[in-house]
Amino acid sequence: MAEGYCVKCKAKKDIADAVEEVMKNGRKAIKGKCPTCGTVMFKILGGKATPTTPPPAN
Repeated sequence: MAEGYCVKCKAKKDIADAVEEVMKNGRKAIKGKCPTCGTVMFKILGGKATPTTPPPAN
C-alpha cells in the first residue's frame, strides 16, 4: 500500500482505496482517502507514465 501525508491529520498514513492515475503532464500519481478522517490524499510518483502506443520505427 502507498503511504501519503494527510494534511488534515498532519501525519503520514497508508492511502485507503488507492487508485493509480496519470496526470495531465504525463506523471503517475496515487489518489485515495485517509483511513481516519476520509480526506482525499494525493501522492505524486516519480517518473513519466509509459506511452500506450509504441514509437514509430525508422
